[in-house]
Amino acid sequence: MTDYQKFPEPKMISANGVTLEVFEAGAENAGNPIVLCHGWPEIAYSWRHQIPALVAAGYHVIAPNQRGFGGSSCPNEVTAYDITCLTGDLIGLLDHYGYQDAVFVGHDWGANIIWSLALLHPTRVKKIINLALPYQARTEVPWITFMEAVFGPDHYFVHFNRHPGVADAVLDAHSAQFLNNLFRKDLPPAPPPAGMMMINLAKADAALGQPILTNAELAVYVAAFEASGFTGGINWYRNLDRNWNILADVDPIVRAPALMIYGTQDMIPPSDTLTDFVPNAEVIHLPCGHWIQQELPAETTQAMLRWLAAD
Repeated sequence: MTDYQKFPEPKMISANGVTLEVFEAGAENAGNPIVLCHGWPEIAYSWRHQIPALVAAGYHVIAPNQRGFGGSSCPNEVTAYDITCLTGDLIGLLDHYGYQDAVFVGHDWGANIIWSLALLHPTRVKKIINLALPYQARTEVPWITFMEAVFGPDHYFVHFNRHPGVADAVLDAHSAQFLNNLFRKDLPPAPPPAGMMMINLAKADAALGQPILTNAELAVYVAAFEASGFTGGINWYRNLDRNWNILADVDPIVRAPALMIYGTQDMIPPSDTLTDFVPNAEVIHLPCGHWIQQELPAETTQAMLRWLAAD
């Protein structure tokens, strides 16, 4: 049995008015907390490769299934998933453990939450490591309006917002097929259209590229989403315009030291304005797609530890 298969047992922790399913490892009384924030549609298990090395480096690892995922609370109200609530959950975890601040690591949507956490609660963020999703500067018009104008009405961000419940039902009905088709690497050079991409992936019989999950790992994801459904996670997208308003009068500069890790084959392009908003950012590129810490686990872990030890 490899180390990452010895995944921590969950603990149920009350924070910010919800219950979070949290997987932790390392000595709590040693301090040195590092909080690992998954994206969509992921779970804390996506950090399975990194946790043992972080513990060995002396960190107290805290990896929650965030609200809407796995065994964590899945509130019914769409507004219960706005950026105030999602960042508040992380502050609630720090308070639970008695930490003033922590290193925060995020992938995909988890990265978006951490960028916002650094804006809304700057004194609680010691350092940032974000994967795949760079800082998203606030647009002149609300984000979904902006994306609809640029990408059209069938882009999945827009579709999730304009057609509530439609994608949720499709993904719930085809969870194993969707997740198996999504978690792939070595995809063909021409990416699939980003319109109805998620619904198309759920219905596609033939998956492109190579799987990044073993059958046993895929089963962990499938079980988690069969328990929670997909609506909670999709509701994160349904708050993008609400988040745009919440952040209207917030200082947009992230002052914490940050490491931004891109995958060179990711459909999300690097930001050419990152250091305008994150002046203390270092950037590295790894030869992989979107699922960085799972596609190149050793390289990702080494990059994280090397940067953290550079002080």
